[in-house]
Amino acid sequence: MSNLKAKFEAAVASSKNLTERPDNATLLKIYALYKQASTGDNTEKKPGFGDMVGRAKWDAWNNLKGTASNEAMQQYIDLIESQS
Repeated sequence: MSNLKAKFEAAVASSKNLTERPDNATLLKIYALYKQASTGDNTEKKPGFGDMVGRAKWDAWNNLKGTASNEAMQQYIDLIESQS
């Protein structure tokens, strides 16, 4: 396993134990970076207007389209470290 992947997995684990709950915008960024790093570009169908949370998550992830997995991992690590 690469060093970056190990750091990413450690950041994912520590994200569950943050001392304070991040604001909604930060939570969306955390979600989007995680999805981009672990899954890649968003290819899922956009949720309808009735699913506001799903739509916000989809939009946040979709805005990262084209971001390399390694870059998303590093951004995720940096974001989680800044929240700790």
